[in-house]
Amino acid sequence: MTTSATRPSITRLAPAPGTAQAVMTDLREFLAFKIGNEEYGVDILRVQEIRSYEKPTTIANATGELLGVMNLRGVIVPILDLRLKLGQTAVQYDHLKVVIVLHIGQRTMGVVVDGVSDVLTLEREQLRPVPALRGNVKPEHLLAIGSVGPRMLILLDIEKFLARSAAGEALAATH
Repeated sequence: MTTSATRPSITRLAPAPGTAQAVMTDLREFLAFKIGNEEYGVDILRVQEIRSYEKPTTIANATGELLGVMNLRGVIVPILDLRLKLGQTAVQYDHLKVVIVLHIGQRTMGVVVDGVSDVLTLEREQLRPVPALRGNVKPEHLLAIGSVGPRMLILLDIEKFLARSAAGEALAATH
């Protein structure tokens, strides 16, 4: 899935430091995916394609969430386990897992997730501010919490979230 659409301006929907007021956003279309029991979303304009999981080529001494690399039509793409990046336990990689190939700045990387559900267009009323949280995800790495009926999606600012990842550092070293 490739898009040539112009990126909308992104304004964070999160409480300003020290306040509980939220700022509205123009970012509305998200690819929804699952990791464990939680549902997440990323800006659809960051998504290049969705692929079934294939074991990547392992890199010696790779640490953390970096599983390896794959050759995607001549481009070497680091593959990151988003489950591990989010601080969850590792799982067995099988044909049910999915790789979302993302454009992050000038780089391309893949993230392994449990499954992809759909593309959602969220209205401003469906976006909620990010509460103060403790854990593996810093509040500045989240755009908002999306509400679609009974579903709640954690909307990631994927560029900021992956900026300091092992895959991001490996990718920067190859460019």
